[in-house]
Amino acid sequence: MDYFSELNEAQREAVDTTEGPLLVLAGAGAGKTKTITYRILNLIKKGTPAENILAVTFTNKAAKEMEERISKLLGENPELNRPISISGKPFVSTFHGLGAFIIKENWKDAGVKKHFSIYNREDSKRAVKESLQKNDYDPKQFEPGKILSIISREKGNFVTADGYFEGAGSEYFGGIVAKVWQDYEIILRKENALDFDDLLLIAAKLLNKEEIRKIYNNRWKYVHIDEYQDTNKVQYRIAEAIVRDHQNICAVGDIDQNIYSWRGANIKNILNFEKDYKKAKLVVLEENYRSTKTILAVANKIIEKNKFRREKILVTKNAVGERVGIFEALTENHEAQFIVEKVKELQKSGVISSEIAVLYRANFQSRVLEEEFLTKNVPYQVLGTRFFERKEIKDILAFLRFCLNPESIPDLKRIINVPPRGIGKTTLLKIVEGKEDLLPTGMKIKMNSFRDLLRRIKNFALENPPSKTILFIAEEVGLNKNLEKTEEGIERIENIKELAVLASRYDKSNPEDGIEKLLEDTSLTSDQDSDKEEKDGVRLMTVHASKGLEFSYVFVTGLEEGLFPHDKNNDENVSEEDAEEERRLFYVAVTRAKKKLFLSYTQSRTIFGSKGVNIPSEFILEIPDEYLEREFLDYTPKHKPLLHIEF
Repeated sequence: MDYFSELNEAQREAVDTTEGPLLVLAGAGAGKTKTITYRILNLIKKGTPAENILAVTFTNKAAKEMEERISKLLGENPELNRPISISGKPFVSTFHGLGAFIIKENWKDAGVKKHFSIYNREDSKRAVKESLQKNDYDPKQFEPGKILSIISREKGNFVTADGYFEGAGSEYFGGIVAKVWQDYEIILRKENALDFDDLLLIAAKLLNKEEIRKIYNNRWKYVHIDEYQDTNKVQYRIAEAIVRDHQNICAVGDIDQNIYSWRGANIKNILNFEKDYKKAKLVVLEENYRSTKTILAVANKIIEKNKFRREKILVTKNAVGERVGIFEALTENHEAQFIVEKVKELQKSGVISSEIAVLYRANFQSRVLEEEFLTKNVPYQVLGTRFFERKEIKDILAFLRFCLNPESIPDLKRIINVPPRGIGKTTLLKIVEGKEDLLPTGMKIKMNSFRDLLRRIKNFALENPPSKTILFIAEEVGLNKNLEKTEEGIERIENIKELAVLASRYDKSNPEDGIEKLLEDTSLTSDQDSDKEEKDGVRLMTVHASKGLEFSYVFVTGLEEGLFPHDKNNDENVSEEDAEEERRLFYVAVTRAKKKLFLSYTQSRTIFGSKGVNIPSEFILEIPDEYLEREFLDYTPKHKPLLHIEF
């Protein structure tokens, strides 16, 4: 069987280059995941034990897809010379999952307890708010989310709280962040918890210890890093430490899709790859399997103006396809009307709703769009509502976490009155402060009953599969009885049952390990990971959220100067390198489309109560007329265009 037969020439070159550093510049839709999975297959075919292979990406969804593809390829090729091994499969993970794995294997060296909790963003914001209040700062004046973003970015740059404090100097706001950050770390330690950024920072620190670094260097002889352009300083250091001795790193990415600098992604990591790894080989994947020739011509034209990139021209064997539709609206309401009417036309022609996406630069733009979809009774789904964010799911997982980690105050606060058991804030405060002996007799009885419940759950959890434990908690706590009274409650019970189905994936492990892995995986879900059930409907999302996805028909809205590109580009403090990110973001939006692309902008738009007259985006002006066709709404009055284009 020629398992190379499905690969093009460039993909084959990448797959067959198994030794030493390799940089694969993979254009949008060029089959990078396919290239990585076939490269792993090739390594195993050549005799590499599967457990000596590591593949790291950024979202659980991407990691799961990669793992499934690898398993499928291995299953289809039983004749491979596969050594007998313990695990028999590569380690495929997100960066945060990898960090958690390294910390759990070295928890004593990491300075944490074995059963540590992983803070999600809401937990972290709560702790930052507490830290602000402790230092007499008003959380309304100093928004916890903003301070958390600063802390997150600094941790990604390998900066600690103490290091930031020393560098803050006399700067007013920097001093506030420094004080809050130090108290935030105290709360984390007190609650035996790590936040998302700690998973990377602590793992990187562990890998600074030569004896620990050697363990993973010897374990993972071949390392693949997907979306390398999105790595920050800490992620770069983790990867570099693991491959330092053997240099067998395959970095796959696209400079033109670097759109997360605001999260700390450092484009220099991919630009400087060949300097960092002297004997690196470069392979460029330019054949696109997704889009029409017209869409790719527009994408190439847009991105060629960026200076911070490696030249790459996307090509395809696909059809020329339709020209790009361009619609000039009077207002944002007019724009929404056009989009919904065009969607209805597509649906009548047989297009499946889920194959249509509406993209926008800023979240606030979705409101008008949603109103129009609702008014016209057209089903839609806003990307972002996740299964693990639902109350009943968070409650069940909090019970599980607290049983393993009774120092987790956020989980205690969440479950102590689920369902209501008459324990108020004053009682909770005394419990947290260790003053439970001061409680009235009646309240002590309630607390003893609550603790008995937790003991029963813990004892059951340590002796039974995770899936049974989920159902046990729902019944023992009284959630089922409390929820079955309403139609919404019945839906929530069904969600709990779905959680039990998901938990059954971990039933083969011993109960304690299974629960730990379940809690870890659910904690590491991101905003790009799918809900448990994707309902039928048009997809609405930001351009950032669309990265990695593809749709037959794509609408890119709000193409106005100041909105897309964003007005941050006019800031004198923005570097040329960062300014190019808006163009990369538009490039990502364009390359999501397979068959047809629609672009729209408005003459005027009301933003946060203020109405302004717009100038069409420079991105539209840069597209040659030959690729464009004007779109109209028949039932709306004609208006004088701001942008005169002859097609």
